[in-house]
Amino acid sequence: QVQLVESGGGLVQPGGSLRLSCATSGVIFSSYRMGWYRQAPGKARELVAAISSGGSTNYADSVEGRFTISRDNAKNTLYLQMNSLKPEDTAVYYCNRVRAGFQPADFGAWGQGTQVTVSS
Repeated sequence: QVQLVESGGGLVQPGGSLRLSCATSGVIFSSYRMGWYRQAPGKARELVAAISSGGSTNYADSVEGRFTISRDNAKNTLYLQMNSLKPEDTAVYYCNRVRAGFQPADFGAWGQGTQVTVSS
């Protein structure tokens, strides 16, 4: 049974930084292309960053140059370093698998997410 536990969110001022973590269990983490998604109030969930099992990365245009996705396969953990945060980055952030070509996917389950609020 897959478990995804996101953490590291919080309240930050515009221009600030946060580092999110996603601890996984119940899957062979190193075998999967993984990603970070976010869902803002009233909006659909969107994929913002992805990383292949080998470490290749892709980003949505809205976060390119500000966010960095990484993974530690030994710890079964995914990370998202977020810099130069903007109010429009406010959302609940989730991790899950992705498909090649920067396409959304999932393990059939989602974690609780972690809330990121960017506000002065």
